[in-house]
Amino acid sequence: MTFSAASPASPTSSAPSISPSVPTTGITVYGCGQDEAVLFRQMAARLGVRTTLTEDAVSEGNAGLASGNRCISVGHKTPVTPAVLLSLRRAGVTYISTRSIGRNHIDLEYATRIGISVENVAYSPDSVADYTLMLMLMAVRNAKATVRRADLHDYRLHEVRGKELRDLTVGVIGTGRIGAAVVDRLRGFGSRVLAHGGRASTTADYVPLDVLLRSSDIVTLHVPLSPDTHHLLGERRIRQMKRGAFVINTGRGPLIETEALVSALESGRLSGAALDVVEGEEGIFYADCRDRPIENTLLPRLQRMPNVLISPHTAYYTDHALRDTVENSIVNCLNFESGKQHG
Repeated sequence: MTFSAASPASPTSSAPSISPSVPTTGITVYGCGQDEAVLFRQMAARLGVRTTLTEDAVSEGNAGLASGNRCISVGHKTPVTPAVLLSLRRAGVTYISTRSIGRNHIDLEYATRIGISVENVAYSPDSVADYTLMLMLMAVRNAKATVRRADLHDYRLHEVRGKELRDLTVGVIGTGRIGAAVVDRLRGFGSRVLAHGGRASTTADYVPLDVLLRSSDIVTLHVPLSPDTHHLLGERRIRQMKRGAFVINTGRGPLIETEALVSALESGRLSGAALDVVEGEEGIFYADCRDRPIENTLLPRLQRMPNVLISPHTAYYTDHALRDTVENSIVNCLNFESGKQHG
């Protein structure tokens, strides 16, 4: 359902200068939630951008909503297939800004082939970094099992004592903006921090991946999903991990081979996992599935384990990050129209 048409062009002194003789930039925003819509209307008006907002995910059927706008914005929840891209191109779209850091839901190769540029957004890395530390603390303190028992009025101590982060070695795979923010936070807990991948500009000790896996009590993933990182933690690398280690994933589900992870958890080789993303989450996360079967056989197995925490791809979802995402989506389009887009 489309629930907004246009925002007035009324830039303030803090907005980019837009000449009245130049047509106002337009952007069609697909998969726009009510909370995003409020921000898009406010910021588009401030920046002098015309908006068309729709709650529906982009599809072949609604590609026409982009007619007259070269720029669109999409969410990360729905795949953007070649057929959808072709429909958008026929509607005149030449630029897509995805409201996410990852771009794996868009067929980038096909987009390039038909003349559509695709760019992600930058938002507060603190949203995911804070959540990552929360998951680490919950995992090593047996929080899921403890809270579940307390909910049943069983207030006995857990059979397994918790661990303190200062006594543990944490391996951070990927030290871009989010991974680097995780490293900064771990410093305050006194952890030994190893790192692999990303820019070598944090306080962590950078080591080869096999050394990180053998040495870390906690392994946390912060790399983008690509053909090279698909199943980065597969059966072979999970076997390399330190016995009793914990896995944290706030990146993308397919970074981990779920079947291998489940086997390692069920066998006791790994002590636990905290996953904000899982393989096959599409169509499940962000939906109310209380009255329908879960079409992902591994997800229920994971959720039944007392040492596995699952959350529905929510680490990024904060007030600050949402504001950043909306504003940068609009700025991306303005930069594209002005020739400043950097890919």
